[in-house]
Amino acid sequence: MVSGDGRLRSVVLAGGGTGGHIYPLLAFADCLRRHDPEVRITCLGTPRGLETELIPAAGYDLRHIPAYQLPRSVNLNLLRTPDRMFRSTKAARAVMDEVEADAVVGFGGYVSVPAYLAAWRRHTPIVIHEVNVPAGVANKLGMRFTENIAVGFPHQPRQDESLRGATVVGVPLRQSITTLDRVALRERARAHFGLDPHRPTLFVFGASQGARSINLAVAASAKALTSAGVQVLHVIGARNDDVEVPSDLAAPYVRVKFINEMELGYAAADLALCRGGALTCAETAALGVPAIYVPLPYGNGEQRRNALPVVEAGGGLIVDDGELTPQWIEQNVLPLVTDPARLATMGYAAAAYGRRDGDEQLRSFLLNALATAKRN
Repeated sequence: MVSGDGRLRSVVLAGGGTGGHIYPLLAFADCLRRHDPEVRITCLGTPRGLETELIPAAGYDLRHIPAYQLPRSVNLNLLRTPDRMFRSTKAARAVMDEVEADAVVGFGGYVSVPAYLAAWRRHTPIVIHEVNVPAGVANKLGMRFTENIAVGFPHQPRQDESLRGATVVGVPLRQSITTLDRVALRERARAHFGLDPHRPTLFVFGASQGARSINLAVAASAKALTSAGVQVLHVIGARNDDVEVPSDLAAPYVRVKFINEMELGYAAADLALCRGGALTCAETAALGVPAIYVPLPYGNGEQRRNALPVVEAGGGLIVDDGELTPQWIEQNVLPLVTDPARLATMGYAAAAYGRRDGDEQLRSFLLNALATAKRN
């Protein structure tokens, strides 16, 4: 447990696969370290996940353990699951024993399952942070072993029975986001990307891996957008093919594969066109960035559920992936991005819905969970 002086000595953080799990994990790790530079932070991941690129680069200890996708139907993988889970859990427990973990905080992804099982077996307090509706498979399994469930958004406990008793803490966001003054940084951000400091700016991105349908629709609208004086900052996505745009455009159209400093993109933007991932919705709302959300057209519909509360609050619009055409962009995006008054109203509404304290609130939630476990 915590030490005699009440300090948290060692914590294991589990979450991997996608940026939606890893970036909140890193923001939370940063928060813990700000409060106590001596706290030991150990992250669990797999060699195949994005965490291998991001976590060590952020300066945190990453331990690889075997983790497997949980089968959703009766097949050969289901027969292999018990043996695989035993090996994964054993590896996770070995890490926890080595670092003398006081607590495990899981953010989802398949690597979280052996972390939850190992923590339960060694009687280590577990905290789960969930941002989606419905809750992810890994976190839903973890909920069998703990009552310490934190969520990112107010709509989650209302829409998912398994989250009914959860505490809304917000989404941990990087300090580069939570401390951002978009207005103060705008000219510098636009200069950084080679954009005009005064033109209306559309910021297009599709989360960490990009989105081909968004890329193609916006690129096909390049002529219409720039002819109306709108410049575009377009993040193609590290794993997507580039898109072609005409060379004789009337305003800047900047294409990049990836942005490390996402805060510069938000500062440059008057309007965002993006997916509806939980982290994206949390960041755009926290910063008051008006956004047009294009939810992924497959899965459990969680991206639409993520974006809808922001839209209902007045902070954005939703368009189905199949409806995002060059014609739709010309008819809907173009009038919006060139209307400063409407953008300002949407930005205020988004900011009123969003929050910037998810990291601090999750830390308080963790410490309360530890204090309760100590009393019991």
